[in-house]
Amino acid sequence: MASTRQETVVVDGLALAQDIRQDLAKAVERHVSTGRRAPCLAVVLVGDDPASASYIKGKRRACARIGMDSIERKLPATATEREVLDVVEELNASEGVDGILVQLPLPDGVRPNTIVEAIGPDKDIDGLTPINAGRLLLGEPGHRACTPLGIMKILEHHEIPIEGAHAVVIGRSAIVGKPISLLLQQANATVTMCHSRTKQLAAVCRNADILVAAVGVPRLVQPDWVKPGAAVIDVGVSIIDGEWVGDVDTEGVRGIARIVTPHRRGVGPMTITMLLCNTLDAYEAHFGA
Repeated sequence: MASTRQETVVVDGLALAQDIRQDLAKAVERHVSTGRRAPCLAVVLVGDDPASASYIKGKRRACARIGMDSIERKLPATATEREVLDVVEELNASEGVDGILVQLPLPDGVRPNTIVEAIGPDKDIDGLTPINAGRLLLGEPGHRACTPLGIMKILEHHEIPIEGAHAVVIGRSAIVGKPISLLLQQANATVTMCHSRTKQLAAVCRNADILVAAVGVPRLVQPDWVKPGAAVIDVGVSIIDGEWVGDVDTEGVRGIARIVTPHRRGVGPMTITMLLCNTLDAYEAHFGA
């Protein structure tokens, strides 16, 4: 009997993100109509890295489109760690700031962990401070890392069963791999975490109902790694010969996976949208809304 080809949905993360942003815009408008100030995201940029400046511009533009305020604190590449900490502490104390984002990478001599740890947990809308990471580990309320949160929204939107599912996460970073594994566990999935030392990686992946690839290895996940009907989430971004590619052979897994996120218009738009969601959550917590 010939095998049946799976109809694969290529996730439109941008469309989903835009739908969520419409809801966020309505929530912001509702709050502002009561006489309150708008939610405010503060971004800190140290140095003149063009990519970092572009990322911040995109985030501030996203804020403006939903009626959210944003401010930028720019420091020169020669700024000391103490000077960066002073800015973070000033923003922590500001009643007009709900979320703080320090754009990485930082110049040599400024330790990222030291700066991130200085952000107040209630304003840590990236969910990366030790306190929020600990809250995630313990299953307590707190801000969650944006990309993992976006992945969970994608799975929810496409009605992917998580409870009882076997989820395989390739990558163990503090930004994606570790937090998404915890979020999936809390949703009652059985999670296997894989990394560069995992033996028989392809065989492990073939048993995954949900497969998350977040290692930055171009087209690591091949079609024969994917279980028919699996949900495949591609978080990786690499450049090969001037072309952006992900961790998954997206075209190859069509007809096998139930859903797959493309390396463009996939997880990326959802990451920024979750940043906005976390900022609104911080704002509402501030006002007790």
